[in-house]
Amino acid sequence: MEKFRIVGGRALSGRVSISGAKNSALPCMAAALLSSETVTLHNLPYVRDIITQRRLLEDIGATVLTPELRTHKITASHIELFEAPYELVRTMRASVLALGPLLARFGKAKVSLPGGCAIGTRPIDLHLAAFTQLGAEVKLEAGNVIARAPKAGRLIGREIHFDKVTVTGTENLMMAATLAHGLTVLNNAACEPEITDLAELLNKMGARVRGAGTKRIEIEGVEALGGAEHTIIPDRIETGTFIAAAAITKGDLEIKDCQPQHLASVIDKLREVGVEIEEINPSTLHVCCPKTLTARDVTTEPYPEFPTDMQAQYMALMTQAEGSAVIEETVFENRFMHASELQRMGAHISIDGRSASVTGPTALTGAPLLASDLRASASLVLAGLVASGETMIDRVYHIDRGYEKIEAKLRAVGADIERIRESVTAPLSQAAQPEMVAEL
Repeated sequence: MEKFRIVGGRALSGRVSISGAKNSALPCMAAALLSSETVTLHNLPYVRDIITQRRLLEDIGATVLTPELRTHKITASHIELFEAPYELVRTMRASVLALGPLLARFGKAKVSLPGGCAIGTRPIDLHLAAFTQLGAEVKLEAGNVIARAPKAGRLIGREIHFDKVTVTGTENLMMAATLAHGLTVLNNAACEPEITDLAELLNKMGARVRGAGTKRIEIEGVEALGGAEHTIIPDRIETGTFIAAAAITKGDLEIKDCQPQHLASVIDKLREVGVEIEEINPSTLHVCCPKTLTARDVTTEPYPEFPTDMQAQYMALMTQAEGSAVIEETVFENRFMHASELQRMGAHISIDGRSASVTGPTALTGAPLLASDLRASASLVLAGLVASGETMIDRVYHIDRGYEKIEAKLRAVGADIERIRESVTAPLSQAAQPEMVAEL
């Protein structure tokens, strides 16, 4: 097990570069299964979920070459297995994204029901109902989703309406529809930048996707897709996390290699509470917080509104703001698990269903903490940066799923943070092991 040891009280200062977006890289890696030709992806973040996705692709027969650490050349010309096994899917929900490409190209797929962070119920029934509308036969058997294309071999384009906005559902169906017969229309589709990035890759591969980034996406099916080269967009949630880190420590950071337009709602809200954020150029922000923070309410909603993936970090920030802030979580029903850990540090937080009330400012005190999920981990790191004394965060494998070497990035801008390894963690992929040893 590995832990973070943080001694708080230091204002962050300097420059930090943002890594590629994990939530864009994962579906783009899955999209490589749609073609027998090579798909080259650049700017992949070096995080645990990418290693897991790489192992999944290799296990089913794809070849994944890494000429550079953050570049993957994926060739799926000889797929031998049409299954995403439980041992991988249980650790990362995005493994379910293999379902659409395998079903569309090979006419069959078997994927275990997904796991991932314990942040609430995230059923894939929306995916399965939509695949059925495309003509697939879908059944659940012993914890697995088993899907087969119609007897003709190709899915059939249809107009589909999602009852609830689903990011992975939009991605899964968008990929599957690229090889379906005829036109597929996705209504009430997710609008996240990661959807647009995936659509850009698919179109480079020869797909005909229109409207990505809006509520209505049209996909005209083609006979086959080819290879492509694509650069993954920067991680907007990592960007938001580092803005919050500068703010909570009263620091001064230059955040490079980001895309501010992808987190306009976060920037607007943080400016509202008193954080000074200047866009130096289209890929660089200057962030400082010389004034007292003022508490402001926020409600999480699907993009382009305030993202649920920034809710925990915002809660940590509000412990240092003047007044009371009410945080409404509308996306997931079990995403306040970090609140109890913040309370152990002295935070004044009360929970009522999907609503949390935070009153500050509070002088936080370092404590032993337990991370429950990816974004909760980030909020505990932020709290540790401002707390007096020593904070020890256990189960940091959660944060490793989505943040590339966050402790090294924070240490480079002045944080007193270190990773403590109590035992050797078994690698997720023998192929990835040499890279991990070299990089870390």
